[in-house]
Formats: sequence, structure tokens, C-alpha cells
Amino acid sequence: MEITRRRLLSALGAAGILAAVPVEWASAAEAADGAARLIANTVDIFAGTAGSNSRTETAAKLAAVERTARANLASMDAATGEDELFAGVPLGTSDPNLNTSYQRLYEIALATRTPGISPDLYGSSAAQDRVLDGLARLHAHYYGDQSTGYYGNWFYWEIGLSQHISKTLVLLADRTPAELVTAYIASMDAYLRNGKDGDVDLDSRFHTGANLADITTNRILQGALTTDEARIRKALTDQLTVFATIDPYTLNHGVTDGYYADGSFIQHASVAYTGSYGKGLLSRVVQTLKLLDGTGFAHGGELVPTVHGWVRDGFAPLIFEGWMMEAVKGRAVSRTGTGYADVATIVEAVVDLASLADGDTATALKSYVKHLRATSRAALDPAVFVSPLSIVRYADLLADASVPAADLNPAARSVAFNAMDRTVHRRPGYAFALARSSRRISKYEYMSGENLMPWFQGDGAHYLYLSGQDQTQAYGVDYFTAVSPYGLAGVTAPVEHRGTVPELYAGKLFYDNPGHPLNFTASSESQNTYVYFPTATQDHSGGAVLGAYGAVGWVLSDDVPWRDKRAGVLPDDFVVYRSARATKSWFLLDDEIVVLAAGVGDAPGAGRAVTTTLDARIAAATDQVTVSEGRGWVRYANATQGTAVGYALLAGPAPKPRLDTVTRSRRVVRTANPDTAVTRQVFSLSVEQPARSPLTSFAYALLPNASESAVRRHRGAEILTNTPRLQAVRHHGLGLTAANTFAPGSHHIHHIPGLTIEGPASVLVRGDKKNVTVAVADPTTARDTVTVVLRGRALRKVSGDDAVRVTRVPGGTRLDVRTRHAYGRSFTVTLR
Repeated sequence: MEITRRRLLSALGAAGILAAVPVEWASAAEAADGAARLIANTVDIFAGTAGSNSRTETAAKLAAVERTARANLASMDAATGEDELFAGVPLGTSDPNLNTSYQRLYEIALATRTPGISPDLYGSSAAQDRVLDGLARLHAHYYGDQSTGYYGNWFYWEIGLSQHISKTLVLLADRTPAELVTAYIASMDAYLRNGKDGDVDLDSRFHTGANLADITTNRILQGALTTDEARIRKALTDQLTVFATIDPYTLNHGVTDGYYADGSFIQHASVAYTGSYGKGLLSRVVQTLKLLDGTGFAHGGELVPTVHGWVRDGFAPLIFEGWMMEAVKGRAVSRTGTGYADVATIVEAVVDLASLADGDTATALKSYVKHLRATSRAALDPAVFVSPLSIVRYADLLADASVPAADLNPAARSVAFNAMDRTVHRRPGYAFALARSSRRISKYEYMSGENLMPWFQGDGAHYLYLSGQDQTQAYGVDYFTAVSPYGLAGVTAPVEHRGTVPELYAGKLFYDNPGHPLNFTASSESQNTYVYFPTATQDHSGGAVLGAYGAVGWVLSDDVPWRDKRAGVLPDDFVVYRSARATKSWFLLDDEIVVLAAGVGDAPGAGRAVTTTLDARIAAATDQVTVSEGRGWVRYANATQGTAVGYALLAGPAPKPRLDTVTRSRRVVRTANPDTAVTRQVFSLSVEQPARSPLTSFAYALLPNASESAVRRHRGAEILTNTPRLQAVRHHGLGLTAANTFAPGSHHIHHIPGLTIEGPASVLVRGDKKNVTVAVADPTTARDTVTVVLRGRALRKVSGDDAVRVTRVPGGTRLDVRTRHAYGRSFTVTLR
């Protein structure tokens, strides 16, 4: 373990992060002062101060805190069952109910420490005594006995319960008996069963990313309660690992969860998760920096540049007019909360981060907050912020006339999040997000009855966000409720019925087979691999970016469950499904996204019909929606929302437009959703291939916000070639050639300028009268070198990445691009 520890410290030191923890230990007096400050900071963050809570801006927050506490106290009064602390929340076998009971105790304790609450509740020793009595009762009968605990979901026992318990103990630190604190800390340590010796284990797959940040923050608070500097320092050092950029070729503790150099964020080893777990990690680490402010236990300022980078490169591209994009939310896409609510959490974190930053960084963060508020199509309610202090900072920031509103994104931006198989392309008026999968990244995430029909969400599904629209009317839970899971925008899927996990396995939320050699239990690694978030079985997924333009290539393949069932690895009653086949490219330009698809059809011998959905959009039942079409074009328009998308049909079989009215319950996508029926108009444009038909190819362009006349006269990119080996386009107006290659060998584009690409790659070439600029990426992430030859006059390197070597060859210029261990990033060179 010492060797592992040295590696950890070396990695943190190399990242400049280790300096956040002072080398010298504090004296006993300093540690006591630091612990007292940490407790005071915690109370201030969650309860606010007399100053913050006297502001009118915090009134709604205080009212909500008081209302919740009074409802909880009334629920305690109404409890009659022997195993109830709160009415209707029986204890003993339900971990969610135990979590709810601890949460409600915390909410009562919070009200008693919140200045501005009615005087009969604020500072009420009677209410605090009820909380302390409740804590003692829960520990004595439902939590303290290790032999009867740890049932259900591991998350509650290692993270969720400890969060509520630790914060409650801190809020009531002056009144909690020392023996109760000691008993609870011992129990919380013992419940870290995926840890080691009652502490974090950085080698555990459960103690990573956002989960690790939560566990270590809990342990920091516990250390403050007992003035245990060793616990605090150990928790801080462990938490610092989440600040280190993940190097996929030199993993620390085998962990792939966290932030990558290209801005990607992964949780659960292979799930693109910026919009849920990434959001939680951002919120937690910024909160922890505020907790530690002035304690002497950490120098939080050392970490601000890293977190600022997360916001700028990881979050900003994924937020469009105040909405968090669906492609990075995992199973959370099935929840009824909105993308606007997701961004409210991020705004609070950015507001607090700005208060810790200085200079240009602080200004940029503050300006971004103003930009989000100005562009969001839903009013941001700061009452949902966790901290009254954050509400005041937010109000002061908005009132500061010296801070201009400014996006962290340039107006035109194309971002290749290749480390998580996602692409975002932004232009004034729209944003396009693309979700892919590979051997590295999951096809989808299902878990705990959430996201019940996820099968194709990572199979080239796209989301086209249009400016000025309330995105709850276009996406969110209602999109996944109303649109067929087989007909998501961008997806090629076989025509068949697939069963949800509860349907397949007798109502259970997971595949239960602990006696099998793979040990299928609710939290087992095999459950993750084969049920919760299976990956694909091919490597080709990624693309290059040149300035504000992009190219993406992807190959549709079977998933790991199908492969391993065929190999005899999985049990006979384990159900698997086979994918269709397609090779696809997306060329991301200004007012068009050009899509090429080749080799499209069913898997060999499967005999199924196949549908490719070029786009799918929803609208309210009463919206004025029209679908018009002509030779080679279709246009969708929603006059009520003021939105439109045109479709230029460039090659291949003619797609069929449909406009249906669909009514479904939100519960079809998540068992815990209310049984609320939603009615939506669903527009789809699809290519349908009958069973046993030959593989086909086609091409089309998405034209965001296009008028009917613009769609009719569309003359955009020219298709140069469209095969399963090579897909390429040329846009003459931009002087841009873009190509994706998918197989070994030489690939020739016989167009001016001529181009030869060796092996699988993604390449963009743009020229003017003076220079030629080239971007190259390896979408397989496995190649050491990609070679490109530009035909024509000999060129020399003017500027660019060191990884690009330029040599003259007969008839042109050769580029040898060193892509080894680049993980799909683009390399750029300018030639003259």
C-alpha cells in the first residue's frame, strides 16, 4: 500500500495539487481552532448568518426551511407505529426510509440553527432535543447494529446516511453528547465496507469520483467534531485525487472516473456523466473549499484554477441557454427534474467558486453566471440553492454593473469530448449534441428502475437544441416518454420488442443470480458490466476539430452482453439483444450538420427490419406544428414555439416523415416517476428497411432554423464518397474537406486538393490563398501514428503541434502525426 501511496502523492504533486494540504501539522491549539472554524463554516453555509438571512433575497429560502421543519415535526407527532420515527415511514427493512428519517432530522436541526426563522423554532432546545432523541433511537435500534444493517443499496450506508448524520451532528455540535458522536463515527467507519479498515480505499471501485468526494467530505466533518486532524488530513488527501486529470494510459488505482484533459467527465467507469455525477462533484468540491476556508487545514486557492478549468472546458460547452444537455446525464434523463434545475446547481457552485477566485478568473466566472441568467428560458430561482450565503452572493453579483454578461464559450465552437464519446457543436441559434459508444464508453446507463428503456441512447443519438425555445418543450423526461426508444433522433435500430429489466426478471430491478460464477447481485461488478452500463465491442468512435468545425466517425456494434452470451459466459436465462449495423459520419459546419451513413442494415443472419431515424422532435399537443416536403427536402416547423428544422436529402432512399400524437405515462421510463400521462406531438423522419433487405447507404443534412425557401434552395457540402471504409465531404464556400476513414490501408480522395489517409482516422483540411490548415485525430485511440498525404504543391510547416512531422514527398506533402497515447485528441498544423 505504501508504494500505491507514493504513486498517489507523486501524481498529485505533478499536478500541483498536493500543495493544497500544508506540510506541517498543526499544534493542538491550532487544530482545535481549525476544527471550530470548520464547524462554524458548515453552520454558516447551510443555515446562513444573521446578515445573509436578513436580506430579502433569502426570504423564500428561509420560508422553505421553516415549512419543511414544521412538516417534519408534525410527522413525528403523528407517528404511531412501533417502528416509525415519522408517520408513514416504517423502519427496519427499508434503507430509503432510514435515509428519509435521517434527512428529516437534519432538516429540523437546520431550522433550529437558521437565523430569521420564527423564534419558537430558531434556537429551540426542545426541537433540538427531539432531533437528538431521534438520533439516539435510530442508532440504538436501526443503525448501530452492524449485523442487521447494510441491507439494500450500498450508497445509503456508505454515503447518503452519513451525509445527513454528519451534518446534523455538526449543526448540533454544542448540544450533542460526546458518546453519541463517538458511537456514530464508529458506526459510519464500520459501514465503509467497500473501504479498508473503516476508511476510504482508493483501490475500491465504489470510492471514486463524485462518490469519493461525498465520502471524504463526510469524514472531514467527522474529524471536525472530534478535533481529529489526522482524519481531516487523510480525507483531504484522498479527496485531492478527484482534482487530478485522468490519464487513461497511467491510471491511479485503476480509476477511470473523473475529469479528462479534453473536458470529459466519467463516472461508473464508462458512463458520460458531466450533467449528473459531474455536477455533484463540482458542487461538493466547491462546498468543501468553502468549509475549509480559514481553517488552516487546506489552501483552497491552489485548487481554484483546476475547478475553473472544469467549468470552462467541461460544463460550459454542455449548457445551452441555461439547459444541461441530455447526452451527459446517464440514467438521470428519466427523472422529472429539468435541465434548468441541473444548471441552477452549477450556478450556485460557480457563484461560490468566483468568491474564492481573483482577477480575471473571478471576472470570467461572474460574467458567465450573468450570461446564464440572461440566456436561460426558465427563471432561475435561487431559493433552490443549498446555502443562503450563495443566494446573497448571487444577488450581489447580478447587481454589480461592472460585471458584463459573457459566455465562456465562443459564439461558434465545436468540442470533441472523445474521452467520453460525446460531441457538442455550437452556433448562434442552435447547439447539437451527439452521443456515441465504444469499447471504452457505455451504450447507456440503467439502474434502480431508472431509465427503463435506454438501449439506443449511445448509438449515435443526437439532440438539436434551438435558440429561444423552452427546452422542456423539446427534451427532458417527456422526450424519452413520448418518443419510441427505437426511434430516438439519429438512431439505427432493429424492429423488435425489447423488455425492460423488471419485465425480463420477474419485477426485480436487477438480474439476481448470486450462485452463478459471475455473482450477479445488485451491486456486483458483473451487474455493472452486463446490465447497468454495458459498453460496445468496437473501438472506432471519435473525431477531429479544426477551429470551429468538426468531423466525427462511429461504427455501430453489438454490446458486451451479446458477445459474451454467444461465447457461453452468461447464464441461459440472461437476456441479450443484437444491434443493427451502420458506419456513420457527422460533419459539423455552420448552418448545417451533414450526416453520412453506409453499410446500414441488420446484423448478418438476424432477419429483422431496420429503421434509421434521421430526427425526432416533440411538441405540445396544442402547438401549431406543420410538416412540409418536396423533392429532396422536408421541413418541420412549430409556429407556437417559433422553431424549425430543415432536412436536405442528399443521397439514398427517401425517408418518411410522420407526425403522431402520443400519450404515455412518465412512469414508463422510471418506476419512481409519478403516474402522470403526458400527451405530445411526435415528429419523426426515418428510413425504413424491410427484413432481409441488403445493406444501404444514405446522406442528409440537418438545417437548424431554416426557412422553407432556404431548405428548398439548399446547396451545402458536396458528398465525395460514402462507404463503410471512407466517408468524406467538401464544402466549397468554406474551402473545407473533411473525411473519416474506418479501415486499414490507404484511402484516396480524388478531389482537389487530393488526399490520402493511411488507416482509420478523422481529418479536416481547410485552405485559402495563403495557408492550408489540417487537423488529424485517431478515433480508435489505439494508433501510434496517423499518416496523411496532401497532393499538390509541396508545403512547409508554419506552425502547429510538435506531434506533427511534415516532409515533402513526390507529388505532395506528407504529415506523420504522433497519436500514441493521445486518447483521440486533435493535432493541428498550418502549412504554406
